[in-house]
Amino acid sequence: MAVPARRTSKAKKNKRRSSVWKLNAPTLVKCPNCSEYTVPHRVCSNCGYYNGKEVISKD
Repeated sequence: MAVPARRTSKAKKNKRRSSVWKLNAPTLVKCPNCSEYTVPHRVCSNCGYYNGKEVISKD
């Protein structure tokens, strides 16, 4: 079994691990009906419209 010849430094270790923890911000688009920001290809949580049609009635 291979054993490292030298200890991995904190800087080298942290540099390698830095990309693991990055989170991507969700893509947001404006709803054409109410101009509220929503996730694309989902029913608008504010007005209940999707693709120009009312899917969920908001009273």
